[in-house]
Amino acid sequence: MSAILGTHGPLLVRTGGTALVGVLTAGLLAVGAAPATAADGLSDLRTDLDALLKDPLLAGATSGVVVRNAATGEVLYEHQPQTSLLPASNNKLLTSAAALEVLGADYRFSTLVSATAAPSDGVIEGDMHLIGTGDPSLTAETFDALAAKVADAGVTEVTGDLIADDTWFDDARLGAGWEAGDQPYYYAAQVSALTVAANSDLDTGVVEVQVSPGTRGGRAVGVALRPATDYVRVDNTATTGGRGKLAVTRRLGGNTIAVSGGLPLGGRAVTELRTVHEPTGYALDVFRRALADNGVRVGGSPVSGTAPADLIGLVHHESAELGELLVPFMKLSNNTHAEILVKTIGRRAGGEGSWAAGLPEVERALTRIGLDTPGLGLELTDGSGLSRGNRLSAALLADLLQEATDEPWFETWTDSFPIAGDPDRMVGGTLTNRMRGTPAAGNVRAKTGTMTGVSALSGYVTGKRGEPLLFVVLDNGHTGAAPRPVQDAIAVRLARFARDAPTVGDASRTIRQIHPGQQPNDRLECSWARAC
Repeated sequence: MSAILGTHGPLLVRTGGTALVGVLTAGLLAVGAAPATAADGLSDLRTDLDALLKDPLLAGATSGVVVRNAATGEVLYEHQPQTSLLPASNNKLLTSAAALEVLGADYRFSTLVSATAAPSDGVIEGDMHLIGTGDPSLTAETFDALAAKVADAGVTEVTGDLIADDTWFDDARLGAGWEAGDQPYYYAAQVSALTVAANSDLDTGVVEVQVSPGTRGGRAVGVALRPATDYVRVDNTATTGGRGKLAVTRRLGGNTIAVSGGLPLGGRAVTELRTVHEPTGYALDVFRRALADNGVRVGGSPVSGTAPADLIGLVHHESAELGELLVPFMKLSNNTHAEILVKTIGRRAGGEGSWAAGLPEVERALTRIGLDTPGLGLELTDGSGLSRGNRLSAALLADLLQEATDEPWFETWTDSFPIAGDPDRMVGGTLTNRMRGTPAAGNVRAKTGTMTGVSALSGYVTGKRGEPLLFVVLDNGHTGAAPRPVQDAIAVRLARFARDAPTVGDASRTIRQIHPGQQPNDRLECSWARAC
């Protein structure tokens, strides 16, 4: 537990530009106050949390809340702990823990290049096969390095086809219950055992579309795709200085990206991420281009197929270990990584890379960790939480956070959680812009979750006297602004908690202090809005 939990000194809360500092010492609320008992601090905590859950942001909502001592399991606070709720991206807590349990923190994904014959004088008389096992970190640079290895192996020409084998997973690309309107957007990318990550964030199965204004008004805007690919077509009707807001959309069922509207003359370039339909072909096209760049000519066509068993291995690539890959997955809340892990779990434990095989194995892994999944009402339809078919209770998530503390992979797991207020995106992740200037900053490690009408925050925090706490907040059914200020106020209140120091506070004032001048819901969690 010491790996993630530490003590904190003075309480620091910022309101606008004013810093309010209060030091609680040896059970004294103020100089000359009577000594407090342990019961006072706990009673006041419960009073404050009750008040926070009555905030207008939660009007009409259902909230499941649990707070426990993370070392002993003592329940400090509960509110509707058994209620079945939508978890949104808090579902990733289950998926990541199950992946560590089933696959291990040292698991690596492999990508193979094989051929029907060994090269003779640099020529392979036959086909070359690119075989994937679900690596979510295959970037254009990775494919270039793989192609360079092929060239270093002495290959200059392939007379046959370049064949992609993605059969490590099934061919179901989209999760059950995913909204059709989400399909063009990066958070709903199609799942394949062979895909491309477009950037260093490892956004998988998407292409970056960069749109820049022309040199004169009325001219077409410039559009570039990264990674460069012929697999995606651009239909560009946008103009420099043209009327209408710039729109970048992928038409469903294919790989035509329509760019319309306009950009102001002299304005900044705009970069959008859009998903790729059937991403296996996208990976194959990126690899084909990399082979050409490295002097390897392919005479045949790029096609998909199943690699025969008698191929000759040429080169292979291994990903970073799973423990390292969890960082971009959890910090940035990458939905596609979650689904890749579910299918990988299914392949490893159930013999089939599918949601149908993987989700039951996730539940079995959680049972081995110590969760009573049937008793706590767990229903899983995907790994990321994008589907509205997922259901669980705050008590189940609290049990996971509790039981995980005894697992050998616990530190690896919590290292992947976003850390409140840290400006480094690969540290703060979806909590980078939250709880800054409060005792929760640099203290809270927690997973966020956001969907329309759903918001969640669950993880760990250290109290004022160094007490290790875990907390779960699941909010469903709010009709207005997302209640992230309330969630943050709960986390800050836990960071201030001391059993021997009564600290009843004004709940609404605490919320204003955490989000000075910010209208609630004026930004989405960073995993859903690139502007974060």
